[in-house]
Amino acid sequence: MKIREYNKIEEEPMSEMEKIIQELREKRERLKKGGGEETIKKLIHSKGMLTARERIEHLLDPGSFIEMDIFVTHHATHFGMDKREIPAEGVVTGHGTIEGRRVFVYSQDFTTLGGSFGEMHGRKICKVMDKAAQVGAPVIAICHSGGIRLHEILGPMELFGNLFFRNSTYSGVVPQISLIMGSVAGGQAYSPGLTDFIIMTKQSYIYIAGPAFVRTQIGERATEEELGGAKMHSTSNNLVDLVTEDDRDCLKKTRELIGFLPGSNRENPPRIITDDDPNRREDALAALVPVDSKKPFDMKKVIQLIVDNGYFLELKRDFAKSMIIGFARFDGYPVGIVASQPFVKAGVIDVDAAEKAARFVRFCDAFNIPIVTLQDTPAYMIGKDEERKGMIYRGAKLLFAYSEATVPKITVIIRKAYAGAYIAMGSRYLGADQVFSWPIAEIANVAPETAGSIIFKKEIEQAENPEEVKKARLKEYYDKFINPYNAASGQHIDDIIEPRDTRPTIINSLRLLQGKKEERPWKKHGNIPL
Repeated sequence: MKIREYNKIEEEPMSEMEKIIQELREKRERLKKGGGEETIKKLIHSKGMLTARERIEHLLDPGSFIEMDIFVTHHATHFGMDKREIPAEGVVTGHGTIEGRRVFVYSQDFTTLGGSFGEMHGRKICKVMDKAAQVGAPVIAICHSGGIRLHEILGPMELFGNLFFRNSTYSGVVPQISLIMGSVAGGQAYSPGLTDFIIMTKQSYIYIAGPAFVRTQIGERATEEELGGAKMHSTSNNLVDLVTEDDRDCLKKTRELIGFLPGSNRENPPRIITDDDPNRREDALAALVPVDSKKPFDMKKVIQLIVDNGYFLELKRDFAKSMIIGFARFDGYPVGIVASQPFVKAGVIDVDAAEKAARFVRFCDAFNIPIVTLQDTPAYMIGKDEERKGMIYRGAKLLFAYSEATVPKITVIIRKAYAGAYIAMGSRYLGADQVFSWPIAEIANVAPETAGSIIFKKEIEQAENPEEVKKARLKEYYDKFINPYNAASGQHIDDIIEPRDTRPTIINSLRLLQGKKEERPWKKHGNIPL
């Protein structure tokens, strides 16, 4: 009898426990459905997009996602909010892995009140960022939101501020990547602007105010594409790093980008095993670049020939095209590449090109990524338009960024290296560790024609045959000063190399500089010209 009573006592609590567990499972599954099948079909799948959770599944390694705070709820009571449930508070948060490396992620759910940013929505995101900073892992923000949740008045405003504070505080601590995968409006748009990289699908929009709001407030008529489309942001300003075809392509590119980055500023970027011979020499380089510096060539082809397996992840491809930036590997080690593009404006540095490169250099320096510079530039852009745009302070950003960077810096002068642009593009004067040049390089303070027009002006004017004298003097000046041997004689460069040796030269330099340590005077921070 006692045994039966004992068994009976044991069975009843288990039965109750099973009910409680079943209730937990059902509630979790209900919350995972977001706005429901009909809403998902209407707002997401019918437009060829993925849901918030599907995006995380495609981004992370299979089965690695661990969700945080799925049961968080809003606390608003006004405007009927006390009767409204918002599954997972409109944002899915947690962590997982990409190629086995830890990342934190949040994905806004547009099917739940438009993915609007409420107080508890914001608290979930801030918690993810804090945890990422604590453990030293990148944060990936999947953004798809109608902006602030107006029903909650000041609560979301506080959390917007808290989020912006964290974006700023953790800048340079852990990599921050924003994915724009739908409409992102209002204050919500500022957070991506504070992160390191923005990847945007062609179907997406990001703006401070949409067409209706703009028309009401200032009377201007504009389409979504004009205000915040991917094409506008990738060509007219420095906002977007990569434009992708769709959600899947966006998430694939994000995985590729993460592969180049360390988890935090306390780590080095991850090396991968490569089958590309570090001693590989490329004879094709000599034929690719014309000896005549007035003839253009495509620097991207040079990059593809010297990096591991020809793989180069270019960023901001359609903005400031005279400057190239992006990630590649040498002997498996990630590097940031900054390169002139002689194919566009002869590789000149205008204000946009300077800012594009400066921001990238600063990111690489913050996260221990060596910088390889390939230089072929005639000058900074001159003229009234550039001066009115602020060339003096905006162009100086590139000088500041290279000077501030303490990571290994290796520069190869391919051809043209003149004036302030020569200094700005990773010169020894700004702290480059190794500077090499090809034998066709032209290295000087100004081009021969400019120097000759001043130095030999009086002699040319007084000559019986001015054109012959001018031609002779310019040739003398060019032969004596505009060549890499003159620069090498004064230790302005370390060596003159054959084009075919560019890859092994860079790799040997990277190996040499692996243990580099550089101390700078203590300061709170510098004041970059903004």
